[in-house]
Amino acid sequence: MATAPQSDGSPSTGTKPGGKSVLAADLRITGDVVSDGALEVMGEIEGSITAASLIVSHEGSVKGAITADTVELRGRMEGKIGSGNLTLRSAAQVTADVIYATLTIESGATVEGSFARRKD
Repeated sequence: MATAPQSDGSPSTGTKPGGKSVLAADLRITGDVVSDGALEVMGEIEGSITAASLIVSHEGSVKGAITADTVELRGRMEGKIGSGNLTLRSAAQVTADVIYATLTIESGATVEGSFARRKD
């Protein structure tokens, strides 16, 4: 992978905080996904996701483990979730073991599993 030089001519180290990455609806990933920034999943992921923030959109699906400071679920999730701020929107379908610091569940969300508040 090539890196663009910095303004002083030295090569980029790639240590900048991440931006937002979108995984489109036609994308299926089997494996682990890691992002230093925000991630939006519109497709399907089977594996673990580690990100600063994560949105699983209405058409998105995750089977595996999620670890992120902020998680907003609108689609399907099966597995484990570790999050500081977890929001389950009305269309969310969640079957998971969840550890959270703050939790919001909108009316209409389908939820099954165990929930435990993180002890800081």
